[in-house]
Amino acid sequence: MSAIKETIDISRSPAEVFSYVTDPTHLPDWQENAVAARPLSDEPIAVGSKLSVTRHIGRRDMTMTMQVIDMDPPRSWHMHGIDGPVRGDVHGTIEPIDNGTRSRLTLAGDFEGHGIGKALVPLVVRPQVRKELPRNEQTLKGILEAGATA
Repeated sequence: MSAIKETIDISRSPAEVFSYVTDPTHLPDWQENAVAARPLSDEPIAVGSKLSVTRHIGRRDMTMTMQVIDMDPPRSWHMHGIDGPVRGDVHGTIEPIDNGTRSRLTLAGDFEGHGIGKALVPLVVRPQVRKELPRNEQTLKGILEAGATA
């Protein structure tokens, strides 16, 4: 299947958007199904960093580990799930617009299931993400345009 992809324009600079959106501690603030998220080390987030993310999927909370596999501040990042029944592959890009005073954020996610996740991905995860991703981007836009920074 193809990735689920959504784009939104945000009235903040690419650096501000990138800094906020790649800070895992902010995930529960703008993603509906994110229950908790934290880096697994005290080092700044960089290629190779691992994050623990707990998401509400269907009727359950599932914790998974994501690893940063690419990071090009303030333009893009790519994370991939390395454990758990549902492993997300998330890619974000930020394009400057209006001479860099605003940003165009595109988030794309795809998923692979392992064990029970093979049934959850098509039946629960993909439909849930299709509904939530546009709302998540609107929530993120509202937070950032109200003045939040990382």
